[in-house]
Amino acid sequence: MKRFIIVTLLLSIAGFTFAQQGDREVGSPDPERLGIDAAQQLLKEVSVDKFEHDGFWRSSMSGDEGYPVTRLFSGGPAGKQPIPDEEGMDIPDKYVLGTRVDFLRRGYNSFTIYPIRPIPIEGITKTISMWIVGRNFNHEIKVLIQDFFGRNYEIYMGKLNFQGWKKLTVAIPPQAEDGINGVVQRNYHYNNQMGLKIMGFRIDCDPMEAYGSYYLYFDDLRAVTDLFAEDNRDPDDMSDAW
Repeated sequence: MKRFIIVTLLLSIAGFTFAQQGDREVGSPDPERLGIDAAQQLLKEVSVDKFEHDGFWRSSMSGDEGYPVTRLFSGGPAGKQPIPDEEGMDIPDKYVLGTRVDFLRRGYNSFTIYPIRPIPIEGITKTISMWIVGRNFNHEIKVLIQDFFGRNYEIYMGKLNFQGWKKLTVAIPPQAEDGINGVVQRNYHYNNQMGLKIMGFRIDCDPMEAYGSYYLYFDDLRAVTDLFAEDNRDPDDMSDAW
């Protein structure tokens, strides 16, 4: 009987403790951590590429699906606001990147727009944004990234079913607490190496609209990144690049 009473008391205490922890939603931030995390972040919007260099971006597609052509054009969105840190620096921003695809057949086609070399983003990337002309097609665009360990990921940015210029923004999933799983941007062994790389973009076409010619335009690829660790590096640390 005494053993039964003790077990009942232990279960009651465990249930009360669980109920207290259950007051906060699963996945919601711990209030005690918010101040610490905010104090260790230096968020800035940075320019990744303004699409000003002819020949730097290319496109590819399966030869039995269609033919893509990519080149620069003069123009840009009228509603685009400059990055505050770039004001007065006279940085060229005259061109946009255009891609035309001539489809050979309908189907679940896709094509890729990629730089001639991966583009690294400084710091810990939080979001990636870009201005796009989608021509109101139901095609979907994904950004292709590579993490600290060289693993490739596709992150959905949205549908291209809108007219004129529109800014699409996507959040980068945070890495797991073990520092191994998820999109890893930083490893605790190497504080002087962090971030991710832009590998390009993939457009998955709606089979009902994958015919004729399709036109797509990009401008002003940006990222919001945490530069706290970059600004607080140990100047006496050694470089492992040998």
